Amino acid sequence: MFENIKVEELIPVIENKKMALIDVRSPSEYKNFTIPGSINIPFFDDAERAEIGTLYKQVSVEAAKERGLEIISAKLPEFVRAFKKVEGDKVVFCWRGGMRSRTTATLLSLMNVHVHRLDEGIRAYRKWVVAELEQKETPSKGFVLNGLTGAGKTTILKALQEEGYPVIDFEGMANHKGSIFGQIGLEPNNQKVFDSLLIHQLRKLQDFPYVLIEAESHRIGKVVIPPFLSDLKNRSIHLVIDLPMEERVKEILEDYRPSEHQEECMEAFQRIKSRIHMPVAKQIESDLETGNFASAIQLLLEHYYDSRYKHTGLQYPDSQKKFLVVNNIEEAIQAVKENLPAFSVGGEAEEKVSVPIVEKQKIRTNF
Repeated sequence: MFENIKVEELIPVIENKKMALIDVRSPSEYKNFTIPGSINIPFFDDAERAEIGTLYKQVSVEAAKERGLEIISAKLPEFVRAFKKVEGDKVVFCWRGGMRSRTTATLLSLMNVHVHRLDEGIRAYRKWVVAELEQKETPSKGFVLNGLTGAGKTTILKALQEEGYPVIDFEGMANHKGSIFGQIGLEPNNQKVFDSLLIHQLRKLQDFPYVLIEAESHRIGKVVIPPFLSDLKNRSIHLVIDLPMEERVKEILEDYRPSEHQEECMEAFQRIKSRIHMPVAKQIESDLETGNFASAIQLLLEHYYDSRYKHTGLQYPDSQKKFLVVNNIEEAIQAVKENLPAFSVGGEAEEKVSVPIVEKQKIRTNF
């Protein structure tokens, strides 16, 4: 027989990747929200699930069970083979730990395929995530990457994360770049997915002396950042990246790839067109239509994003800001590293650094 596993026992499994996590809900349920790192081997597809649900509500529980048995019986050999292809120990789950995961575990045990079953299903996991976020303590110290649009903040964060720095990548977790153009080429995550990714990253970084984040608004795409992290941003040191205009345009071209998403770029622009002076707006629209993306980006920066940033992005006391004047992303990465406290592999701080104020005349005139 199969063994049940409680959600508290599952968390180390998720974070240490000790077992294969298998979501047996329908593809649309899986796409909407699942446990990080899980794969989908659906007990019913979306159409079958809808049919069973209709029978359950309009006919009877027995009729739904009988039809469910007919469906799974027809595809049982393929279903079992899919599980046998998954190596290592396995945990199966559905929404409430009910019929789908219980039947799956029972059928697999009869075929000598041993699995664990998550007690109370993914619903229990979601409750755990919410409870953890509600009681999570704010990291003791933070550093915030700030700067004009196109300054490469996300690129810098990802580079530092690969080197082992304690990074919380809000945009990566939201799968959204945080602007009106932010979902181009992406499928933004919902709040449930964001919360799950966030709490596991916070747990991973809990022994570090600080965390490194980006200066985001409280909302990114479909998700909202928890208030305790917004508060951390507001009281942290801001490292403001000052990158030349041509480098900012280059960074945006590489990040957004407008030549591959021309129609989406035009649709996004239409939502802000009325906020830009008409002759400039017409030129941007023309540039987007003709593929002159570098010109369109520069005009958007000069006549829309930079002015908005001046009103919102730097509204912090001078004691919280340091401007890093650099020529390219590589220099920016190095400059950020030089202004962060060093830490050992175990997360202990090795030294503290003071962050002085850069005189305002040293800031580029495009700020």
